[in-house]
Amino acid sequence: MGHENITEFILLGLFSDEDAKIACFVLFSLCYIAILSGNLLVLLTIRGSHLSEQPMYFFLSYLSFMDVCFTSTVAPKLITDLLAQRKTISYNSCMAQMFYAHFFGATEIFILVAMAYDRYAAICRPLHYMVIMSRPVCNLLVLAAWAGGAVHSFPQFFLVISLPFCGPNEIDHYFCDIFPLLKVACTDTYVTGVLLVANSGMVTLVAFVVLFFSYVIILFTLRNHSAKGRRKALSTCGSHITVIVLFFGPSIFAYLRPPSTFPEDKVFALFYTIIAPMFNPFIYTLRNSEMKNAMRNAWSKMAHSEFMYMKIPFSLE
Repeated sequence: MGHENITEFILLGLFSDEDAKIACFVLFSLCYIAILSGNLLVLLTIRGSHLSEQPMYFFLSYLSFMDVCFTSTVAPKLITDLLAQRKTISYNSCMAQMFYAHFFGATEIFILVAMAYDRYAAICRPLHYMVIMSRPVCNLLVLAAWAGGAVHSFPQFFLVISLPFCGPNEIDHYFCDIFPLLKVACTDTYVTGVLLVANSGMVTLVAFVVLFFSYVIILFTLRNHSAKGRRKALSTCGSHITVIVLFFGPSIFAYLRPPSTFPEDKVFALFYTIIAPMFNPFIYTLRNSEMKNAMRNAWSKMAHSEFMYMKIPFSLE
């Protein structure tokens, strides 16, 4: 088992153009700040209001948490490497990054599936909704999402750390992912590659198929609803479908194919590591009046408490 000679890898990054690196450093730094502030705002708003009692928002708070965790495994290294002369990552850090990226990414996929199940129950089984989506069931679905992430990422992790790496040590990517690592292993990786595609590809494909058919059933059921009910349901589902397309389109291209690397991989990876997590809070809040009202209430409460705090010293004089 293990890494015979290599103790570190060199990440080749997104590109080699020096002029573009400064611009991208600023751009990705702003993106990462937007991801952290947007998702933490959604998370804190839901947890600090009555919205957390509703299953849809309960799952949305976990989705925001996953976005923060998932992006934080990749973005800080990508940003600092844009200014670094030598983009190295230790063997242990590389394996940890690969594990956590897949663990949080897969958990996020399963939470998106739980959200689709919630929408199905709300629209197709409205009379039984409170029973189907009780708090114990919601907790169980989140636990299942975490377990699914672990079941997906641990076998991958053990397959990759069992490979020998003795040189070259240049990874043509901006983070440690499975296919670029297979390319630099000092052994025939065909069987390992097939197993990894079966794992990553099937998780992505099965989840996408489940999501696709659940929305087909939902849209079919909506024909029997009133125009107002249809509009409200389509607004909520529209947000969810947008997030799924942003996240799954590039993921399917990246993992559901023979285990090889393409130059486009790095660009596609930006979609599910940076772009989708950045847009998720906007997609879910801009079209959602409940969320906007909860944010307004949270901000006004904070402003009020800040105002009262500032008044106290004067009242004591």
